[in-house]
Amino acid sequence: MPRGERTLRLQHGSRIEALCVLGGHVRADVFGAAPAGAVAFGVKHTEGVSVDVLFRGRAEPEAVPGAGTRWPLDEGTALRFSMSRASSEVNDNKVTVSFFAEGGKPINQAGVFLTGVGISLDVDADQDGVVEKNSPNKASWAWGPEGHGAILLVSCDKEFPFIPPSDCGHEQVFNREDLLDMAQMVLRTEGPQRLPRGYEIVLSISANDADKVGVFHVQNPFFGQRYVQVLGRRKLFHAVPYPGGAAELDFFVEGLRFPDETFSGLVSIHVSLLEPLAEVWDLGGGCWGERRGERSRFLPQGIPHSPIFTDTVVFRVAPWIMTPSTLAPVNLFVCSMKDNYLFTKEIQTLAAKAGCKLKVCFGYINRGDRWMQGWPWAGQAWDGAFWERRFLFRQGPDFGYVHKEPLFEATASLDSFGNVEVSPPVSVAGKEYPLGRILIGSSFPAPAGRRMTGLVRDFLYAQRVQAPVELYSDWLAVGNVNEFVTFVPTSDKKRFRMLLASPAACYRLFREKQKEGQGQATMFKGYSGTDTKRVTINKVLSNDVLTQQNQYVQRCIDWNRDILKKELGLLEEDIIDLPALFKLDKQGKAVPYFPNTVTMIVLAKDLGIPKPFGPVAGGECCLERRIRALLEPLGLCCRFLEDVASYHGSLGEVRCGTNVQRRPFAFKWWHCTP
Repeated sequence: MPRGERTLRLQHGSRIEALCVLGGHVRADVFGAAPAGAVAFGVKHTEGVSVDVLFRGRAEPEAVPGAGTRWPLDEGTALRFSMSRASSEVNDNKVTVSFFAEGGKPINQAGVFLTGVGISLDVDADQDGVVEKNSPNKASWAWGPEGHGAILLVSCDKEFPFIPPSDCGHEQVFNREDLLDMAQMVLRTEGPQRLPRGYEIVLSISANDADKVGVFHVQNPFFGQRYVQVLGRRKLFHAVPYPGGAAELDFFVEGLRFPDETFSGLVSIHVSLLEPLAEVWDLGGGCWGERRGERSRFLPQGIPHSPIFTDTVVFRVAPWIMTPSTLAPVNLFVCSMKDNYLFTKEIQTLAAKAGCKLKVCFGYINRGDRWMQGWPWAGQAWDGAFWERRFLFRQGPDFGYVHKEPLFEATASLDSFGNVEVSPPVSVAGKEYPLGRILIGSSFPAPAGRRMTGLVRDFLYAQRVQAPVELYSDWLAVGNVNEFVTFVPTSDKKRFRMLLASPAACYRLFREKQKEGQGQATMFKGYSGTDTKRVTINKVLSNDVLTQQNQYVQRCIDWNRDILKKELGLLEEDIIDLPALFKLDKQGKAVPYFPNTVTMIVLAKDLGIPKPFGPVAGGECCLERRIRALLEPLGLCCRFLEDVASYHGSLGEVRCGTNVQRRPFAFKWWHCTP
């Protein structure tokens, strides 16, 4: 039972032994313990015990026992007693009930020897770094700035290099640095040097939580501190030796799973005090005082213990949090391939300019897969950067991963992390999203079409702090949202702009150039792709099939535009349309007509933009000129990167071939109100 009131059954003619947990109450049925013929009773107790007499469950003002006071023995009459100080010795306090017949003749007595003990299982319930004693909020969780509750990290990084894949789930701590990723839990006890015979203290978790949490405790503290798992996947119970006196036992708790479709993120850990069947002093039916006249003392054997007290703490596992492109970069990742050496050199220059480190994933790790964005998404789990979906680089401190294995075959393109974007923090109709909102691509609201597998989709929804928005991306051949939307940081009040791919903006630009007499300006100069035909502005504008296809594409993007404006609380002035053109393949899905500039990499104010190879007029690509005119007034620096041979030819761009680990949000995620 939780800290509160427990029931104790007295027996006339005998005295039992019991523990009284500080802060709780013990209720004893006086009427049920009375011998035949009893009509009244009196109570005596030692100074360390407080006693009330209850009539029909309520304590009357005059019902505080005093010397010589007697009360009528009515049905429902009970005692309630408590202790405010821990005992220094076993059975150092007692309560005695004397029963009387008509005329005041004493008949018999019943009583209990009491040992006062303090037990509390404590955590940091207000996220201030201090494990408070008996916090009123330790057994519950509440979101928001005024919320409360303890937090648990998933230990999916690796502090020690020579152990299996991650710290998570091991039955011992290999490195003391691992403890820094864990939440501290303290078992506090106070009382005599030993407990009465047969009592036990047990830590426990439910079978349902066994694969979600691990608890560690020091073993052999006098021979070097070695922490071993005492609760976890195969350990639901742990008997804690009673330390005696006033003591604090430290435990360290790790999360084993992020919230997902079957796990809300809340886990509970309990400490219970178990009692053997009461030890009885048999007094042979006579009246007695200080144990005089007792005939025998016995403790029944072979009967299981029963719980008399349980204290519970609740943790919420920290969610996996996506970091938007508007956050500052820390590390930039790229795969090393046979055909992207020049691209990698350009990326190295961009990273140096942006002040972040470039980390190259070589062939023996990338196994011929160039799509760095499609592998993982750099995310945040409270105070560290973590990867999702597949194992990537060597793990290290604050760098880990989550693996999700679908039961059925996944849709490769829509399940890649190019199909997961996240907005900067936004406010929508009075609702704050301080960590932004996740954007995922799906099919048009219709029975047919490709959708992100439920495993990944449900995982993203289960994190709760970045409420996902589903967009329509199935019109694209690859089907990734980052093919038509991205975000760049700004220094003004809005703090960001949303960039959308726009065929309408491209046709508008080309018509402007045609009116200026530059209709013969040629596209794809220096283009290393297979399509090297002479394409001019005039040819593009006169291609009715291409025009109709881009009208369809524009309608698809406008559908998403309206959703994004509504779900992110955006105005038209918050959106920038970047010129883009698409063409439809044989399946009716859209692919970029020229390198898609929206699929850029954002490193603070430095942008790595796919070189579009647009019409050259006046010695400069008019697409590049227009993009600079749109973005540079916002304080952004545009660098156009040639990615045709290495990525565009395989239906990808700069963003698809790179990934960025970003500085985590400063905002405390538990202050969110989902």
